[in-house]
Amino acid sequence: MTTARKDYDTVFDLFKQHHAWFRDALPLIASENIPSPAVREALATDFGNRYAEGWPEERVYAGCTYIDQMELLCIRLMKKLFKAEFVDVRPISGVVSNLVLYTAFTDPGDVMMALPIPCGGHISMGKKRLGGTAGAVHDLIVEYLALDHNELNLDVDKTKDRVEKLVQKGKPPKLVLFGGSVFPFPHPIRELAETFREVGATIAYDAAHVAGLIAGGCFQDPLREGVDVVTLSTHKTLFGPQHGGVLSWDRYADKIKRATFPGLVSNHHLHAVAGVAIACAEMIEFGKAYVTQTVRNAKAFGQALYERGFDVLAQHKGFTESHVFLIDITKYGDGGTIEEELERANVILNRNLLPWDIKAGRHFMHPGGIRLGTSEVTRLGMCESDMIEVAEFMKRVVIDKEDPNSVKKDVTEFRREFQKVHFCFENTTEAYKYVRIR
Repeated sequence: MTTARKDYDTVFDLFKQHHAWFRDALPLIASENIPSPAVREALATDFGNRYAEGWPEERVYAGCTYIDQMELLCIRLMKKLFKAEFVDVRPISGVVSNLVLYTAFTDPGDVMMALPIPCGGHISMGKKRLGGTAGAVHDLIVEYLALDHNELNLDVDKTKDRVEKLVQKGKPPKLVLFGGSVFPFPHPIRELAETFREVGATIAYDAAHVAGLIAGGCFQDPLREGVDVVTLSTHKTLFGPQHGGVLSWDRYADKIKRATFPGLVSNHHLHAVAGVAIACAEMIEFGKAYVTQTVRNAKAFGQALYERGFDVLAQHKGFTESHVFLIDITKYGDGGTIEEELERANVILNRNLLPWDIKAGRHFMHPGGIRLGTSEVTRLGMCESDMIEVAEFMKRVVIDKEDPNSVKKDVTEFRREFQKVHFCFENTTEAYKYVRIR
């Protein structure tokens, strides 16, 4: 057997091992989800081998007859879900969606306001010295919105004060970006919109984490609360493949379209767009039930962990109003070490900076927190009582210091009951079944 053939076979072995692992694991990473078998089918089609530069029916390439019909359908479905006048489904990720926003509505050197990364902001909102997309790629000057650490939400008065100080310095914000990658509570858009409008800022909202919750009517409605543009990714609480999108009003359509193409994408992963269309249809049919259960699970999970001795943040507010919540894990170790210990028990979550970690001298590799999300386990059919079981597994590893390999056996047994994707039209194929088409 040649070396090339061995390497070729190794790739498929890794696929199979990964699928088998996740079949037996508890996937609790808040930025991930499991697509339906229908979405997986879309990703295997010939659409993924084609180009369709430009807007549907205005393509640079031939051969787009059915691709155009699919993309227009995807746009129509997303407009319906989010009650948006204009939708662009060509950005290939949440980061690219934010770059479309920056390109369409700002110039290099403009001031942008967003959350800092330790307070829930995403790296795509980061400063240049941090390598963040806003600063390093588009050369924006990033100033920070104020976070109330106890409430895990924006401090309205302090944010207004920061805007006023920027205006006094002759540096009013050109763009404000609500949202983030730790997003447990709706942001106070209505309370701050007038402040930003008065200084001429475009008001935007990064819905990457909460797009499904918004579509299902279970979080907030940014376009009706004063937002000009919404950016999103399509594979978190909106359970499609990895892709992106921009929602807005017709008056901004030309700016956004031009920023997307030719500005930031050429081919835009047409098999993924097809998967997004399928996910949008599933969300229209099943979304309300799914997101309601997702939030119920998150609140029940937070409560169960709190009762078992975990320092779950925002206990006085019910821990969360979305799919995600944070734990200060410093009583038992650091986030990086705890993440590794739980992974050995087949409990998959991620370490996370807490708002006060940098001042405490902690680093993102070994922060004070862990982040948990219920979007994927809910799609697998779990409900509130199952969250209590999962909390017990975590307690055994983190607090009781039980051997993770022992807990892993029980996690694997627990997962036997949850092998199908729920909240979809068809689920004959198991969620993590490896499908061979060679």
